[in-house]
Amino acid sequence: MNNTANYELTIVIPVYNEEDNLKRVEKEMAAFLPKAIVKACVLFVNDGSKDDSFAKIKEICARQPDFYYISSVDNHGLSTALKAGIDTAESRLTGYIDADLQTNPEDFNLLLEHAADYQLVTGIRAKRKDTAFKRFQSKIANGFRRSMTGDTATDTGCPLKVMWSSYAKRLPFFDGMHRFLPALMALEDGHFKELPVRHYPRTAGVSKYHLWNRLKGPFVDCFAYRWMKKRYIRYRIAEDNLNCR
Repeated sequence: MNNTANYELTIVIPVYNEEDNLKRVEKEMAAFLPKAIVKACVLFVNDGSKDDSFAKIKEICARQPDFYYISSVDNHGLSTALKAGIDTAESRLTGYIDADLQTNPEDFNLLLEHAADYQLVTGIRAKRKDTAFKRFQSKIANGFRRSMTGDTATDTGCPLKVMWSSYAKRLPFFDGMHRFLPALMALEDGHFKELPVRHYPRTAGVSKYHLWNRLKGPFVDCFAYRWMKKRYIRYRIAEDNLNCR
């Protein structure tokens, strides 16, 4: 057990070279936590940043009592950073938001209102503030993903989500699978709900995605998901006598 067990929600924030965004992250997350409808904390996951992100994270956590961190020496990518946060969180719920804060932390409360009934509640960037070209790339990637997986999710790339930790810890993550959370939840008989959330343009730092990894990654990962789905192992223990003495 760790300190996150004292909270109802752990908000995982993966960080890779986001030193210019972290002051704003601290300000907005510190303002949100007292307004959260459940007791919540922040968990930074430093994914091998090469700039001063990790030093800034440690400074933030030293002055903010509900902020925590884990850190990796090497950069492993968003899916691995997200899984590390999920595996670390001991709260009943795990949230996710990006360090660029293109979504609003206050919208976690919109998702939390439905977290009792759905194992995954995720945002939809209803009025997306990205370039037309980026929106086009996402539309193509989302359409291909839906045709391959059969899920009905509108916007799996939205970086604002709340999950039941017990389900999230069982999901078969591999590189790129952060795009497939609704489909992965279905493998565990979980249900998801989507809600419109606010979206903003990036104000600092550099996006880690471009045309090649925005389209190639989802294309390859769809085939990986299809392969895994056919071989996925699920079981439920109906009865045992392990505690009978």
